[in-house]
Amino acid sequence: MTGDWIARLRRAAPEEPVALVTVLATEGSAPRGAGTRMAVDAAASFDTIGGGALEHQAIEQARAILAYPPGSWRVQDYPLGPLLGQCCGGRVRLLIERVDPAALEWLDAAAAGTTLTTTLRPGNIAHTPDPTEAILPLSARGARPAAGTTWSERLGAWQRPLYLFGAGHVGQAIARRTAGLPLRLAWFDSRPELADTPGVTIVDADRLPACLSDVPDEAAVVILTHDHALDYALTRAALTRAPLAYVGLIGSATKRARFLARLTREGISTDARARLTCPIGLATIPGKEPDVIALSLLAQLLTLANADARITPEYA
Repeated sequence: MTGDWIARLRRAAPEEPVALVTVLATEGSAPRGAGTRMAVDAAASFDTIGGGALEHQAIEQARAILAYPPGSWRVQDYPLGPLLGQCCGGRVRLLIERVDPAALEWLDAAAAGTTLTTTLRPGNIAHTPDPTEAILPLSARGARPAAGTTWSERLGAWQRPLYLFGAGHVGQAIARRTAGLPLRLAWFDSRPELADTPGVTIVDADRLPACLSDVPDEAAVVILTHDHALDYALTRAALTRAPLAYVGLIGSATKRARFLARLTREGISTDARARLTCPIGLATIPGKEPDVIALSLLAQLLTLANADARITPEYA
């Protein structure tokens, strides 16, 4: 899918420098996912990486790099917190590069959605289209990518936001299988001892339900925390906002019945209650092992064909 950033890069010329901002990786509730791009020149920006304070700072960095030679690049990390208008934390890792007008052969492949492999080099960047290459994403934490770092992505491929609440055994099994799927993971837990788990954003339990207010409507929300009361608070928050593509709660039919009864007593509408999927996953895939639950759930989420689809719970 051709975006304004591609159109702007096609017009790039040495006498009119342009920068490219790329979201390399995200963690937590980031406004846009990895692979999102924005072109910036001295007068304007083209496309968006999510708007707000994050984009404003990225544009400043992009315009600063216009003074450097074509091919110059830097990697910037931005923590997502109150200063950037994000209440639930996380982080975004950006690549900012001064575009080399003589090295844009990859744009046609990008516009066609071909898998693109990018390699950082001292003083320049190599973008190589390769439709046979497997998706190889980067992480938003750890040392910043340096010269020699390589990753692969499929440009133009839409990714459904997956908001995963809970980093226990099942949560970890789900998270480690999302790479390469058309899903963009935002993963949360409230337990400080899990802070070193790659990809997890730690948010106080009493603040976690508020994270649901910023979830995009096309997102899938999966709730599987270690705490029954927190599960309920998150379920209630997910069902009492604008309808989401999927709201899944781990547990048995008995747990579902208890939650629905309480939601009914609290005046939650029939339509809202009907949006709850519990148990999660496909009924045709039996098993309670974390890996089996993970595969069953991800298969269920992949039945959501597009951004406008809504899933009908199997256990309505």
